Amino acid sequence: MDFGVVLQTDPPAREVVRLMKDAEDRGFGYGWTFDSCVLWQEPFVIFSQILAATSSMVVGPMVTSPGTRDWSVTASLFATLNDMFGNRTVCGIGRGDSAHRVVGKPPSTLATLRESMHAIKELAEGRPAVLSGQEVRIPWVRNGRLEMWMAGYGPKALRMAGEHADGFILQCADPAIARWTIGSVQEAARAAGRDPAGITICVAAPAYAGDDLAHQREQLRWFGGMVGNHVADLVARYGDSGPVPRELTDYIRERQGYDYAHHGRAGNPSTDFVPDEIVDRFCLTGPASAHIERLQELKELGVDQFSVYLMHDERERTLAAYEDIIGKLAS
Repeated sequence: MDFGVVLQTDPPAREVVRLMKDAEDRGFGYGWTFDSCVLWQEPFVIFSQILAATSSMVVGPMVTSPGTRDWSVTASLFATLNDMFGNRTVCGIGRGDSAHRVVGKPPSTLATLRESMHAIKELAEGRPAVLSGQEVRIPWVRNGRLEMWMAGYGPKALRMAGEHADGFILQCADPAIARWTIGSVQEAARAAGRDPAGITICVAAPAYAGDDLAHQREQLRWFGGMVGNHVADLVARYGDSGPVPRELTDYIRERQGYDYAHHGRAGNPSTDFVPDEIVDRFCLTGPASAHIERLQELKELGVDQFSVYLMHDERERTLAAYEDIIGKLAS
């Protein structure tokens, strides 16, 4: 299993770069950031610094969206970084949440997401794509490579990931939800004539190793609120008795609203509705032994990478704990 770390691009950017360098030194192979350039700093500028400071780490957004930038701009950003540092990027992409909503945009449709994934990949790898009815190609790309890893929760999104994406990102570490989503992606891949084993499965969730479980829960409760934004859209579309597992939908019944000013931050007041049980299921908490047990369970479900959201008050200590965890899982 590979490991990644997920950070927000809060200023100063040098602190993001420092933590990514530390993560690589401790065995993490992927460095991800949020991509919501009103709430945080522009990630692609910082990706360049991370790539320069590390030797092999692969970087990318978790996740970008079709509506954040023109697709030609997104493709050129990835292609430029790959040309400078040797194909060390990956594009995590979804319909769009905070980056869209804070500027008054709804999430993109799945059809738009599918078109953007194709166009961005083709352009970043040096092939032509059609944009606004016109064929476009980036002429200076040589031997470019860009995998598109799609994030999603709903049945239609999971089917699309299986049919079109190079990887699938599940932002939740609940094994029951992982079993359903991964199975749905792989079933769609087989139905489309693709090899399910060729789709990289990435689970991303907060992790906090230690003995003070009550404190860990308070530090990580924000994640249930973030996931709840997407679940609320699914319930609006499918109802609370639709095909989405109850493990994913029941807990948002008390959800009253959401303030993006606190998005992805410990102490988010919009997440009081998230019970302890959801924190424990969606995140990795408790001592290192509990983390190892959960990671082994996820690996058995077909997870290729676990990425740690580091939005809490013990980032360095968690990285150090995971250096040991990574070593034990590899032995």
